[in-house]
Amino acid sequence: MPQRSYCPTCGAEIRWTVTEARKRLAVDAEPHPDGNTAVSRDGRGTWLSRRPTEELPLAAYEKLHKPHVATCKGRQDKAELTRCLGVIRLDDHRRGRGVPGR
Repeated sequence: MPQRSYCPTCGAEIRWTVTEARKRLAVDAEPHPDGNTAVSRDGRGTWLSRRPTEELPLAAYEKLHKPHVATCKGRQDKAELTRCLGVIRLDDHRRGRGVPGR
C-alpha cells in the first residue's frame, strides 16, 4: 500500500495522481461530489486522474475528487499558493542582482 502524502503547506492528506498527460496532480484524499477530477487505479496500483467530458463521462470505477490546489487551506496569499503548487516566482529571485530597472 502506498505511503500517505500530506500537503507541505496546509498538512491535509492528499493523493498524488498521474494525469493523461503523464503529469503529477495532487488531489484531496477523500472523494467529493462537487469534484471535477475522475480518479481511479490501474492494474499496478498507480492512481490516475482525468477530466470527465461529455464524450467520456465518469466511469463506474472512477470517483470524483477535487484538485488539492482548489481546497488548500494554506493558500491565503499568492506566496503560499505558489509554494503549494511548487512554483517559484522568478521576479523574487531577480531582485537585487544588478539588473537595470529592478
